[in-house]
Amino acid sequence: MPFDAAALTEVRYEVERGLAWITIDRPERMNAFRAHTVDELIAAFKAAWADASVGVVALTGAGERAFCTGGDQKQRGETGDYGPSESGLFEVETLHRVMREIPKPVIAAVNGFAIGGGHVLHVLCDLTIAADSARFGQTGPRVGSFDAGFGSAYLARILGEKRAREVWFLCRQYDAATMLAWGLVNAVVPAAELRAEVRRWADEILEKSPTALRFLKHSFNADSESIAGIGSLAFAGLDLFVDSPEAREGVEAFAAKRKPEFSKFRK
Repeated sequence: MPFDAAALTEVRYEVERGLAWITIDRPERMNAFRAHTVDELIAAFKAAWADASVGVVALTGAGERAFCTGGDQKQRGETGDYGPSESGLFEVETLHRVMREIPKPVIAAVNGFAIGGGHVLHVLCDLTIAADSARFGQTGPRVGSFDAGFGSAYLARILGEKRAREVWFLCRQYDAATMLAWGLVNAVVPAAELRAEVRRWADEILEKSPTALRFLKHSFNADSESIAGIGSLAFAGLDLFVDSPEAREGVEAFAAKRKPEFSKFRK
């Protein structure tokens, strides 16, 4: 079936002078994704991949509050999963693969909260430009979840082991200036200038040889490609873990806006 940007309901897709903007469009849920959102993100990235007029992709979130806050925990609390998808699978691992494999630079335009699975998405992007109001952090262990693939192992390649473990073990939130100092963000600009700054970076990239950029991206990825196998193992484990009483405690605590009680699960 041909890609139809107008048919998207939870993602927006626009191409502007060689730059494809992919926008997660669920501001009422802080741009948290469910299975259908992931399906549309995959379709949008593949459309950008196939379009010879596109040389750079920018990923962002709708509104001013959030880039993406990861998997929709309200959906998970209501149905026990992330809702229906086209294939019947929750294909977030496929989304990660497509973002790495698309042979064009991907820029994260972080306009607000990049939390949990949303933080993983920005980590996977080739470059990150953040608004000065952006916030970064992980939530997995707080809500009974984890990303033991690219979201942790690749993060450690960028931040170093000590910083990456801090991000995951403490689940704190960090401002854009801190992430710039740590090397997880390439540039920080006032929120009103974010799109224009992304446009400037994209224009510089669009002047370069697309074949050279393609080989460079694949070369950069090659060193961390083994993490894909670890990620597959981790997602298989996560599928089993999410049905456990321990994981359910995290979801129920999130829904009730209380602190989870995980101590009874220590062995």
